[in-house]
Amino acid sequence: MSFDIQSINIQVSQQAEKLTLLRQEIGKVLIGQKTMVDRLLIGLLTGGHILLEGVPGLAKTTAIKALAQALDSKFQRIQFTPDLLPADLLGTMIYVPGTGDFQTRKGPIFSNFILADEINRAPSKVQSALLEAMQEKQVTIGDSTYKLDDLFLVMATQNPIEQEGTYPLPEAQLDRFMLKVKITYPKPDEEIQVLNQALGAVAPTTSPVLSEADILSMKKTVEQLYIDEQIKRYILSIVQATRNPEDYDLKKLKPLIEYGGSPRATIYLAIAARAEAFLNGRGFVTPQDVKDIAYDVLRHRIIPTYEAEAEGLTSENIIDAVLQAVPVP
Repeated sequence: MSFDIQSINIQVSQQAEKLTLLRQEIGKVLIGQKTMVDRLLIGLLTGGHILLEGVPGLAKTTAIKALAQALDSKFQRIQFTPDLLPADLLGTMIYVPGTGDFQTRKGPIFSNFILADEINRAPSKVQSALLEAMQEKQVTIGDSTYKLDDLFLVMATQNPIEQEGTYPLPEAQLDRFMLKVKITYPKPDEEIQVLNQALGAVAPTTSPVLSEADILSMKKTVEQLYIDEQIKRYILSIVQATRNPEDYDLKKLKPLIEYGGSPRATIYLAIAARAEAFLNGRGFVTPQDVKDIAYDVLRHRIIPTYEAEAEGLTSENIIDAVLQAVPVP
């Protein structure tokens, strides 16, 4: 097994240069927000989709657009509104009077990178149409089914400061997103760079530096990263502790958790930890990789009780307690 790890380490180090090029190109237009970029790359390398929560103006559109341009891929931003229909997203059949036939008009979902802006502003039937496309990687229009591209990433955003006229995503649908990422304001030194960039005469742009084949090759490498049995048990214990906290000397959490992590939490925690290890230049997963990604994988999968909310506790407080209690291998 050590020989396998060594060969994977060589592959990872060879691809690290390409990953550095990609980061540098995105950095031309995006200042700071390292966590958001890293999570986008994890989604890209694993085929998982991302739910992003943050106030307006934090460069969410800039980040995914820069990533698409750096990969010479198709990008679509879809503004979700209360009057949006599934056909506006997926496409529809158009009647052609000249021939008397129906012609398929594909919707914006047929791109490589989708920014679903303010997903909670659209009604549930539109949300479900998007989530089905994310899950199945295909879309049915009329009698025909169309496969989406191999390189396909959805980044949906939620605005946490306006709740009027919104349709919150049900917990079962939230579970479809691999990661829920919270982004915050930039640091003062980063914000002054943003200001200087905005006041410049020429806006910076990104150029293609990697191809789709490069990314697909990286995805194959990530799938080969080594996860020791002890790490798998560690991941399982973390998720189990959110369901049965009393088994891990966390009886105080029992009345605070309505529902713990689903089996998807176990799977996504392992997959995302692999990608995190890849971003850190390693061919094997460590417990720290699991800890670093645990909040983004679990925060939308742990449902606190009313009692927890009354005490001002969130799913992140529960994750804190779990990571402290579960023994690290």
